[in-house]
Amino acid sequence: MTAATLCLLAAGLFFLTGLLTGVWKYLCIAGDPEARAPVYVDIAHRTALMYSFASLLLREFVPYSPLSPRATVWAVSLPLLFFASAVLAYIVHGVLRDTDNQLRKPHRLGAFTLPGAVITTYMWLLIAGEIGGFAVLFAGFLKTVM
Repeated sequence: MTAATLCLLAAGLFFLTGLLTGVWKYLCIAGDPEARAPVYVDIAHRTALMYSFASLLLREFVPYSPLSPRATVWAVSLPLLFFASAVLAYIVHGVLRDTDNQLRKPHRLGAFTLPGAVITTYMWLLIAGEIGGFAVLFAGFLKTVM
């Protein structure tokens, strides 16, 4: 699969997830006396929609990649993987209704408490993967236009 195709596939999956979590959000709002959805249901909905467009943006930078086609797939895969893992985490917290802030200590996941090092490591990997993957593509773009 090419990097551009992977980005488009991700955009479609994120958009569909955003639409489906929108139905979930509506059902939560309709059934709540204060007309509110759980925090992470709302976050999952908005984030999935946002990442659908972020995936399309990544796709636009693929032609400028200074890397081989195979390496470009890896460059787009890192941000897409972390986008997906974030949305999945939000959905899990929305289903479990276990927190309104996943970064607040103690880090809750249902009945479990996660070690702080797990969350910190994940966040630094996410930062490096998302920024690093895009930075490679953006650097290729800058090299082309400068």
